Amino acid sequence: MPDTLFLVRHAKAGDRSKWDGDDRYRPLTKKGWRQAERVCERIAELVTPHGGLQLVSSPFVRCRQTIEPLSTHLDLVIEDDDRLAEGFRLEGALELVTSLPHGSVLCSHGDVIPEVITALQRRGAEMLSDPDWRKASVWVLDRHGSDVIAATCWPPPQDDD
Repeated sequence: MPDTLFLVRHAKAGDRSKWDGDDRYRPLTKKGWRQAERVCERIAELVTPHGGLQLVSSPFVRCRQTIEPLSTHLDLVIEDDDRLAEGFRLEGALELVTSLPHGSVLCSHGDVIPEVITALQRRGAEMLSDPDWRKASVWVLDRHGSDVIAATCWPPPQDDD
């Protein structure tokens, strides 16, 4: 029986070129917060806080903020992990994907997630949907043991506001 992980691309943050300061602290926009709420509502329907699941995020503010609604809903602490940060090595992110408990949620960036998914596909994971690399997209990763056997991508939530 496969177990499942969720790999989330952070929601919409302010424009990088207009941000004055360290990019690690660039926050979500209002639209990004709405996306974060909707992503977390969808994931919350499928997970339970029991069983050891973990919330693991790049230490960048926009990633942490993306899964804050889920952290509040499940009453779980978000753990920062540099292996999910921009510019970090692929092996570290893959180690997390293969080792975290069932139901865990990871939040990362647009340079990390495509590399992880491509590596998983090379390792034999079946792609069950077309990829979507936009902000607030979610990859649902089904594992058997430590091997990811299938991946399905949820597109970002629609912005009805």
